Amino acid sequence: MKDKKSFVIRIDEATYNSLEKWAADEFRSVNGQMEWLIAKALKEAGRLPKSIPKKDKK
Repeated sequence: MKDKKSFVIRIDEATYNSLEKWAADEFRSVNGQMEWLIAKALKEAGRLPKSIPKKDKK
């Protein structure tokens, strides 16, 4: 599995409820929906790397 960073995000309750509903409609968790939204935004903005270099294993 890929290494993932975790972080805290604070959003208002109405936004969270909307996100939770959207995630359920897409059969995703709220976390999965956030990952999808961020990846989509990065891709659309041309900021997603074409390839991610692999870490050297020791």
